[in-house]
Amino acid sequence: MHSGLPNAQVLAEMGLELAEYEGLIGALYDAAMDTRSLSGALRGIRTLFKANFVTLILRVEDEPRLSPMVVAGDVELGEGGINHYAYYAKSSLFDGLPTDTVFTVDELVSDAEWSRSAFYLLYCAPHDCYHMLGADIRMPDGGTVRFRINRPEQHPRFSATERAMCAMLLPHLRRALHLHAQLDRSQSMGSLYSRAIGRLAVATIMLDEHGNVAQLNPVARDILDSQDGLKVVGGRLEAAYPSDNRELARLVRNAFQRARQGVGKGVQVAEATSIARPSGQVSLGVVVEPIPSQALLEGHGKPTVVVYVRDAVSKSLVSTVLTSQLYNLTPAETALALELANGLSLEDASLVLNIRRNTARAHLRSIFSKTGVRRQTELVRIMLNSVVALGGPAPAPQPM
Repeated sequence: MHSGLPNAQVLAEMGLELAEYEGLIGALYDAAMDTRSLSGALRGIRTLFKANFVTLILRVEDEPRLSPMVVAGDVELGEGGINHYAYYAKSSLFDGLPTDTVFTVDELVSDAEWSRSAFYLLYCAPHDCYHMLGADIRMPDGGTVRFRINRPEQHPRFSATERAMCAMLLPHLRRALHLHAQLDRSQSMGSLYSRAIGRLAVATIMLDEHGNVAQLNPVARDILDSQDGLKVVGGRLEAAYPSDNRELARLVRNAFQRARQGVGKGVQVAEATSIARPSGQVSLGVVVEPIPSQALLEGHGKPTVVVYVRDAVSKSLVSTVLTSQLYNLTPAETALALELANGLSLEDASLVLNIRRNTARAHLRSIFSKTGVRRQTELVRIMLNSVVALGGPAPAPQPM
């Protein structure tokens, strides 16, 4: 909406210094990184407009689900700065309004109609929200965010200057929320891939530009906590034995060099080694490679090299639920199949499950029939290479 008033005049009539306006806009963009700080930015808007409530309705959910909102007012903030309330857009006076257009409620209906409307009586009157200024903000992805500023009835109506001030805020709200949505989507995908790697029992250890450990996944933390082959000393990843430690350091240095040069220039991207374990168990397999980056700005603490670690003797993280669903196995058959996938013999598995060997053989024949394999080695292979590990581990079913 273009008010026709110059921005400088709007700021002057609102009594807002340029530095204060810049601080308010900066708070909105800071909120793109963390929605918990968005309520703080809305509190600044609440003070500016002398309002009792400022609300961003982020998404409208159909009954009986509640709609997520960020509210600045006399309410207790929800988890992550998000509150959830009922909002019935189809039954309100504000359904179908033109987007990106500032409105006041007195433009839409008379005072008498507003005072007796169901929307006002149910949602506004209990909180003394009589005057309303707002807009429906159209987002780049096609969604709509509803922005509302409310005042008590005894306060003055919103002026033309305040309407113009609201219009000045809308583009910044849209950009900040769009940035947050993009960052949230990227973080969600990163978290999804990280969980998938963990479910495949692959440890990931991120090293920053100084070689310090920056990030670990849960599998890596378990391996390091065991102090059996790899450990963190002074923030750096080290092997238990000097010869292995020198080789690991060489691989990390090479990865840093390739990261500085840029990968994909005819050089080997990843290098591998094995790390002996003081316990005498099978050595850990380690792969080291630089992390591809398009970063244009200088910074510190950024993950630069990733170290993948695989423990060949660790138990598989196959999902019992998905195993049962995928192969139509009974709980007893699923339990036996998982123990075999973990490397146990049929006899050892029967002891662990506390069943007779004849019972275990009967279960195994049924498993062969349902999975279409004929040998135990084939069963282990399809169990470890199937999609069931991607569902995440679950408590093992009790044999029946």
